[in-house]
Amino acid sequence: MKKVIYALVLSLVVVSGLVFANREIKNETPKKSAPLSAAEKKAALEKWEASPDGIKFKKWKASPEGQKVLASAAKIRNHTRDSTNMEAVVTSLFLPEGSRLGFGVMINIDGDDYILSFGPKESDEFQQLLSLHVNDKIILRSHAVSYAPKYAYPIVSGDYVERDREIIYKSPPRKGGC
Repeated sequence: MKKVIYALVLSLVVVSGLVFANREIKNETPKKSAPLSAAEKKAALEKWEASPDGIKFKKWKASPEGQKVLASAAKIRNHTRDSTNMEAVVTSLFLPEGSRLGFGVMINIDGDDYILSFGPKESDEFQQLLSLHVNDKIILRSHAVSYAPKYAYPIVSGDYVERDREIIYKSPPRKGGC
């Protein structure tokens, strides 16, 4: 009987030691990798451009559809860089079929259509945005405009939306620093 109890206690000590050691390994902060040099960045870009995805992206950029998207994105680049107000009209309450951008609407700024994306749909912070209607005039601010071959429109990330001088959306401050 004593041998069985000793065996159980010994196995309990070994298992708890392994669990404790594993917990400490998980709690260690990962070391940050050194930033890439300009030559390393250039080599990585060249490697990606030679990949099938890079070739497909370059063909899309050269196509008429890609040129249209790039020109539309360039039109508002100064506004996004400076995060200044842009006037827009809501053209659709739904994103293009098959999009994976989360919650968003289609808008028109100075004759060009854009996707106004806010983030994952699970969030409750978009409640006031649900009150938008087609042809509503809004003022928006954004910090970024992007594009992808999958979409026929530039993608504007929504940081601030105002309708009739009432703020209906303001993005929450970023967590963890800058």
